Amino acid sequence: MQKDLKIAVLIDADNVPSQPIKEMMEEIAKYGNPTIKRIYGDWTKPQLAKWKNVLLENAINPIQQYSYTTGKNATDSAMIIDAMDILYSEKVDGFCLVSSDSDFTKLATRLREAGMLVLGMGEKKTPEPFIVACDKFIYVEILQKEESDPLEIKGKERKRPQVDKINTKLIRLIHNTISDLADDDGWAFMGDVGNLIQKKQPNFDSRNYGFQKLTPMISSINAFEIEERESQRGRHKLIFVRNKD
Repeated sequence: MQKDLKIAVLIDADNVPSQPIKEMMEEIAKYGNPTIKRIYGDWTKPQLAKWKNVLLENAINPIQQYSYTTGKNATDSAMIIDAMDILYSEKVDGFCLVSSDSDFTKLATRLREAGMLVLGMGEKKTPEPFIVACDKFIYVEILQKEESDPLEIKGKERKRPQVDKINTKLIRLIHNTISDLADDDGWAFMGDVGNLIQKKQPNFDSRNYGFQKLTPMISSINAFEIEERESQRGRHKLIFVRNKD
């Protein structure tokens, strides 16, 4: 992934929590430079008060959008209109749509059709159509870090992100992907495996299963074999994987 990509970050304040905003911005920075950062909502509503406290320290521009009619989401409309304006301005290379709302499915699809990288961020309740419309979808739950200050956690239970179980469906996905990429001896380069899995399933992330990286996650599954090889220049280790059966 190119780190010099210019990314427009558009946040739906009504449909994502404010607590992990710092972690969200750190995650986005892995994919490019967030040159435009906007958050949409009716800032006269008391439920958005928590967002107000974190906007300045993260340099996010709040966009006021009044709810003109009951039952209609004016925030969605404002985000979509702004996204299209930004697209036609040709000032960015990609978008990060932060919401758990499926109403942005068509927008994500349209932006990808225009050649934009589209990242999605939202809670695990996000509907599948929006997830698969993105190049990559990241659950905000896995970005929330555990409390580390012993004074803060004294007498309290540590907050841990909910971890999904490695199941047969996931193992089959990895197995089939390795088969798609394997050489005559059955080996596939781990980096290629990760990229293809991401294309097949945009919300795949080893952190969903409690692993920071793909290699340790696959190593924990008995169905696969891992091999380290020296690169041609000898500076780095190359990781290869193959199915055991």
